[in-house]
Amino acid sequence: MYPYIFMIFVVLFYAGNILTGKAINDLPPFTIAFFRLLVAFIFLFPIGMRSAWKARKTFREYKGPLLMMTLTGVTFFNTFIYGALQFTTASNVSVLETVIPVVTVVLSALFVKEKLPLIKWVGVMLSFLGAVWVVMDGRLLELFSSSWNVGDVIMIGAIMCWAVYSIVVKQFMHLFPAYGVLFVMTGLSVLILLPFVAIEWTFGRVPSLDEGKYWMGFLYLGVFPSVIALVFYNRAVERLGASQASVFLNFLPVVTMVGAYFWLGETIKLPEIAGAILVIVGVILTTRAGARKKRKPLIYETNSYN
Repeated sequence: MYPYIFMIFVVLFYAGNILTGKAINDLPPFTIAFFRLLVAFIFLFPIGMRSAWKARKTFREYKGPLLMMTLTGVTFFNTFIYGALQFTTASNVSVLETVIPVVTVVLSALFVKEKLPLIKWVGVMLSFLGAVWVVMDGRLLELFSSSWNVGDVIMIGAIMCWAVYSIVVKQFMHLFPAYGVLFVMTGLSVLILLPFVAIEWTFGRVPSLDEGKYWMGFLYLGVFPSVIALVFYNRAVERLGASQASVFLNFLPVVTMVGAYFWLGETIKLPEIAGAILVIVGVILTTRAGARKKRKPLIYETNSYN
């Protein structure tokens, strides 16, 4: 059961990521992403540096997949999200993230030849439909009639990033030490984002960072979504597969709206409850299909640097 418990916490932390990102979105997106990852790098230093050093040969040998995971899952996924939040609502961002399982399923079938039974496809589509129903307040046809803004388009980048990251994680993440690889990927991302922040401040404005809410936001973003959620997600993908783990992200709009209810005082309406039920049914169908399928027991090699 622990991979499913991990994914529940992943959804909670990522909902907090959206809500916090929206709360401090008066800062430019690369600035938010940079300071988030800087906090994560400092947090990971004492727990990831040693294992990363011991596994340095592995990092050099698989530098290609390492760079792909870094760019898609750490550097630009959340940068796209913070950019989207400059133009669209937290609810729109959360529902657009539910497209990720569908994209992951398609990419897994095309490139990894991952076999998916019909009931899993039904579960994915049901949970996706429920998530859309939640955000559109039951008016599904308006999804196609409303105009997309810049933020919605930016979210396409985030969707593609996380779908690719999920697939690469399944293939290569087990080769690296859990905290060591996050330490390395976070450090690389800080270096990659630094010139973007410089450009952002040069051609935009230098933000004032003297407000406490910014640093409280950076602290949350740097520890929970950046480190703990990624560790939980990576472990879940190892056991469940990329497409099955990603379907849990369909809970994101539900959790985000509950958070908005308590944090922002928004009301939860009947269509949102109906959509939440659809999401839960879809996830149950997907996970129970995976549990019933007979699989050989997984054998893990213990790395000396773990």
